[in-house]
Amino acid sequence: MASGDWQRKVVEWLRGRQGPDDLAVFSMNLAIVVVVVNLFARLSWLGWVALAFVVYSMFRIRSRNLASRSRENEAFLKALGPARPWVQNPRAAWGELRTYKHARCTSCKQKVRVPRGKGRLRVTCPKCGTKFEVRS
Repeated sequence: MASGDWQRKVVEWLRGRQGPDDLAVFSMNLAIVVVVVNLFARLSWLGWVALAFVVYSMFRIRSRNLASRSRENEAFLKALGPARPWVQNPRAAWGELRTYKHARCTSCKQKVRVPRGKGRLRVTCPKCGTKFEVRS
């Protein structure tokens, strides 16, 4: 079998399907965590829970009902709230945390990103135009 042949077959198999979205990846990672916990806890029901997460993740990846899976994924991401960047891309979120500080505007509560380590900065809110000082 040629090296590109299996890639072509995978692409054909995934045509018209959702593929791995954030909820599927999260449930697969959660299954891995449950398996690792089960290595130490040795509870038989934890193995079944991990299997259920894997089956649910595979169901999401193989599903052809794109509208429903998309709505479920959006509801999942909305429920995550501030933890969303940490689930979607932990490496980028960690880099963002180390490089920038997030402050809130004093009048409209808009989040403003300022570089860390620059001392006291005078910031203008992009939403309402209020000027306020932030210690970075």
